[in-house]
Amino acid sequence: MPPRRSAHVQGASSSSGSSAGLGTGSSPAPGSAGARSGSSPSPPAPDSPDLSSGDSGSDFEDVLRLHRKRRPRRAQSRGPVSKRPRRREPSGDGSSLAVSNPEQNTLFEAVRSAKIAVETVVDDWLETYKQDRETGFLELVNFIIRSCGCRGVVTLKMFRHLQNSEIIQQLTEKFEEDSAEYPLSLGTQPWRRFRAAFCELVAAVVRQCQYSVVYDEFLMDALISLLTGLSDSQVRAFRHTSTLAAMKLMTALVNVALGVSLHQENNQRQYEAERSKGPGRQATDKLEALLEKRRELQEQQEEIENMMNAIFKGIFVHRYRDVVPEIRAICMEELGTWMKSYTASFLTDGYLKYIGWTLHDKQREVRLQCVKALQGLYCHRDTAAHMELFTSRFKTRMVSMVLDKEPDVAVEVVKLLTLMLENTEEVLTEEDCQSVYPVVYVSSRALASAAGLFLYRRLLDPQRGAGREPSRDGDNRTFFRLLLAFFIESELHEHAAYLVDSLWDCAGPRLRDWETISTLLLEESPTKGLADRQEKALVEILAASVVQAAEGQPPVGRSLAKKPSARERKAQAEERTRLTHCLIPALPQLLAKFSADAEKAAPLLEVLRCFDLSIYCTGRLEKHLELVLGQLQEVVEKHTGQAVLEAACRALHALCDPELTLHGRGDLVRSRLADQLADKFHQEVTELLQASSLDEEEVYSMAATLKRISILFNAHDLTPWQLFEPCTQLLQRALDTGEVPPQVLVPAITCLHFHILWELSRLPSTDVPQEQLQSLKTRVTSFCSLCQSCLSDVDAGVREQAFMVLSDLLLVFGPQLPRDGREALAPLVLLPDAGLQSQLAAFLMDHVFHHACSHEELSAMEDSENHIEELHQRRVLLAGFCKLIIYDVLELSAASDVFKHYAKVGGTQEACPAGPATAWGHQALSPPPQFYSDYGDIIKETLNCTRQIDRQQWARTLLLSLQQLMTELLLQQGPEIRAAEAFLEIRDLARRFSLLFSLQQLRNRPALLSMHKEGIQFAFQEPPGPGPGLPPLNLPFLEVLSEFSPRLLRPDKALLLAYLEKIYQEQRWLAPQDVPWPSLVTYRNSLQPQEERGSVNSHSTAPRPPPGSAAKRPRIDAPSEHPDSSPWPSSRLPSPALTSTVLRGGPRPPLTRPPARDPGSDPGLLQSSSLSHRRSGVNRLSLMVEEEEEEMMIEEESSEEDTPEQDRTLLAPEDQLRDLFDSTILGIEDPSTHRTSERGTPAAQSSSVPVYCCYKPKSRGAWLPGPCCLVMVNK
Repeated sequence: MPPRRSAHVQGASSSSGSSAGLGTGSSPAPGSAGARSGSSPSPPAPDSPDLSSGDSGSDFEDVLRLHRKRRPRRAQSRGPVSKRPRRREPSGDGSSLAVSNPEQNTLFEAVRSAKIAVETVVDDWLETYKQDRETGFLELVNFIIRSCGCRGVVTLKMFRHLQNSEIIQQLTEKFEEDSAEYPLSLGTQPWRRFRAAFCELVAAVVRQCQYSVVYDEFLMDALISLLTGLSDSQVRAFRHTSTLAAMKLMTALVNVALGVSLHQENNQRQYEAERSKGPGRQATDKLEALLEKRRELQEQQEEIENMMNAIFKGIFVHRYRDVVPEIRAICMEELGTWMKSYTASFLTDGYLKYIGWTLHDKQREVRLQCVKALQGLYCHRDTAAHMELFTSRFKTRMVSMVLDKEPDVAVEVVKLLTLMLENTEEVLTEEDCQSVYPVVYVSSRALASAAGLFLYRRLLDPQRGAGREPSRDGDNRTFFRLLLAFFIESELHEHAAYLVDSLWDCAGPRLRDWETISTLLLEESPTKGLADRQEKALVEILAASVVQAAEGQPPVGRSLAKKPSARERKAQAEERTRLTHCLIPALPQLLAKFSADAEKAAPLLEVLRCFDLSIYCTGRLEKHLELVLGQLQEVVEKHTGQAVLEAACRALHALCDPELTLHGRGDLVRSRLADQLADKFHQEVTELLQASSLDEEEVYSMAATLKRISILFNAHDLTPWQLFEPCTQLLQRALDTGEVPPQVLVPAITCLHFHILWELSRLPSTDVPQEQLQSLKTRVTSFCSLCQSCLSDVDAGVREQAFMVLSDLLLVFGPQLPRDGREALAPLVLLPDAGLQSQLAAFLMDHVFHHACSHEELSAMEDSENHIEELHQRRVLLAGFCKLIIYDVLELSAASDVFKHYAKVGGTQEACPAGPATAWGHQALSPPPQFYSDYGDIIKETLNCTRQIDRQQWARTLLLSLQQLMTELLLQQGPEIRAAEAFLEIRDLARRFSLLFSLQQLRNRPALLSMHKEGIQFAFQEPPGPGPGLPPLNLPFLEVLSEFSPRLLRPDKALLLAYLEKIYQEQRWLAPQDVPWPSLVTYRNSLQPQEERGSVNSHSTAPRPPPGSAAKRPRIDAPSEHPDSSPWPSSRLPSPALTSTVLRGGPRPPLTRPPARDPGSDPGLLQSSSLSHRRSGVNRLSLMVEEEEEEMMIEEESSEEDTPEQDRTLLAPEDQLRDLFDSTILGIEDPSTHRTSERGTPAAQSSSVPVYCCYKPKSRGAWLPGPCCLVMVNK
């Protein structure tokens, strides 16, 4: 019996729960169980399960997990039973999924093997379908089911007698539950090819059946009905695969409908042409044939439209809100394809609204597909003209997405706005454009380049609206004037390099017009010339363009997308040669004009370093070289600024390169400068040492001379000019009398430092004369002694310079000096004595960690550049001290002063009742420390490096840090410290330290054991107070030590528990039975096996836990050793089991006084830092993840809990369509209508804003190295 036309296609869409079957006798009557998309969703039953939770990595949602039918037991066969292989991610040949299917599917195997063309496979299947359409259809159905990763097969009996829902239920029961993987979820190369072939096959089926089989009222009707049912399944694999197939099927049908529409237009033209003929010339048969063809095409068009309507209303309108982001992204991608291909039907507001609503999606890939779909529509003026209503409604959202937290989404949004700018008339206002302009300064090069193109199209293109070819001169002059106007108005004058790099791809030829730039800078006309600010800005742009053209590297903070090819390197070398020829004659003139202005002279001197300097000789341009050297000498003699002097010294160093033919001329200028400066310095030193007092002019002159010498000394060897002795005399005079001003002392210390380094570099590696060694050793020792004395100077600049110089010298002359074939330099090794080590540590504590300033100064500099400069300077000091520890110059125990500040975070005065003076141990006017946010990266790197040196000593240093903090707290607040906020911070620090022991437990085992043993001894070493039954003063340290217990292996816990009992009995400090010692109980519980946790043996001398404390949940520990093996560390101990880091315990009681938390700490760790009787129920799992990734994993987990995914499977559209752009359907604007997430929490709108931080971020905790960065914050 032939099947009837499915009501699913004839009318509105039916739901996936439709009673329509796949075969004969199973199609419902029209109107049955259909039109779910047109009816409002019924409220759930009171006892219905919550559908908002995710599938938690399983193949099934919660409903099927709760109500899944039990499969009947199979009869045991008499033969051996083979194990069913576990489905894992397939290997390269992609053969693992095929094992689980009892029947091989021809289509699936052909597509997966990729050995046969898809067109050939479809042709073979079509022959089968034409011979027996039920068999052919079942093969296609089982191909889709097999592509879902399902083991079930739809048989002919099921096809003829079961309904859709029953078939899907049986397939669901046969679905493999032990893995969440299915072909579309796998990311290996074979399965990516399979996905592409799957999509191609679906399209090929429609394409090759479009003239006959598509209209047979069997194939498409039954296939759409099946896909609709699968797309509404609770099994994610079914839902994902069927949605992809349905969307690709819809795309193919759109192409068929487009072809039918074209045939209709041709038919109509032929009919009109035939009718327009005279009465005697008309062919009646032809007119009848054309009319019959028109009726046939209209019927085909109606059928195709019914199919598309069924797919759209039955699948799309439900799945575009699916909980799985990949499904939502598929829907948006295909919707954009339909609109672009068949604009007459789909480019309407009724379809556009879905893209507009989904622009607010939380997931990156969904928003990205929406933006790309809109790009395909706005790229043509004719389609963009039909989107006026959509543009007016969603333009604000599109402009705000320029600041999207995902850089790739922001890039596509800027490209979309550029297309809107080009193809729409005055849609983007100036205010909208102002939101895009600052993006040219962000750190992401792709985003900055996209914004640069937008800026060029909007403001800088002289040809916009003209439609003519650019001229070489006039247009570029206009371009540079427009660029200068924008650059000056942006008020980011230190970042010309970032602006140039952003415009390089779209306006590179204009920026490389060196002649026009030189002409503009050298113009003297009062009408055509540039103003002073414009000249300064254009000089910076010129320097940045030259560097970009010569080096081909983006500025600091922006990474190059790919390595340049050989052709690009060749073009770069040619461009360098061209710019050298163009600018060599102009540079002396530019320096002559701007040499008096340091801000303009410094960039011009940087341009000289990018030249191909050999052209001075090969091009016979020696006269220009002489002019440049003269201007360079004049700049050094005229200026005292740091930047311009450093630029001049670098340029002079490039001209003195021995490989250059004309390097002798540079050497002559350098010698001339050194002679002048050295003579002047010797004379001024003599006068200063003889005079009883100095006036301001003499001080300024000496400071300027020493500054020039110190900067010149950095790049050039000035040791022949004998500057060491006079600088030493100056330093000694300052220490003896204090009369030498700081502006003289700082460059003097720098000169002495470089003098010693140049002397060391001139020593040979072997056969070094002893006289030179002894002389250099004497100088190093005396200079270090002077610097040590300067550490207590009243001037901050002198102190910091002395500290940095000492750190560098101790590092250079450290134990590594005689290595690598330099054994002859062993006598020069300089090791700091105990006094110097303690002085360096004290300096670090006083001027880095306890940096004091008044609240007025703090508020004045909080958002200022000076504050960032001071922070940078303190980071440099800390890094210098940490390098001494890492390179074995200082003992590892010296790092305890650094490690104990790892987790300290600033808090307000209200949060610390004792006040800053008592809470932090320094002056009351000191600001709350921000140690983690300011120095956390440096301290963490030091922790990782020192761990590789000596794990035992490293663990003792960590313990020493905690002991020092504990002792300081006892001295400040007395014995009652367990409830203090500072004590909770010590525990938080211990918890952070324990994360460093997560990996390589066998290697960390001895260090952890010794750490616990010494910690127990420290806890019991202080005698108790005078009262009876009082615990030892250091006993709360056991709670700190318990933070490391989860890293112990089971035999080590038993060993330490016995050692604890032994120490407890030896001390004979018995606690009263009615007053337990909570610290001891907490530590004992952390060491007890999981089956005994929460209770204490009756014969134990220690008290029982409080009645309110719950036993801890089971912990996954490492397997215990063989009974005969020793409990101490052994190489035979098996590796512990790999366990999850997710803490699945219930909600924890809140702290009465929560500790201050830092941005990098995770909430779960902070919550668990309460007292022992409040946290005994916390489940600690053994962590076996990388220590570098563990904190980030916990932070990501907590962030997911804060902002969960939206569950798009719960809501169905209303009976009648709402207002055209009613975004409340998605629950976007009204908080009361927000959908619930997979975890059952309200899903908030996720949109983040990047904060543009150029070189120096202005927030205290947002320091990032590099000149330009992009920091994301939640909107």
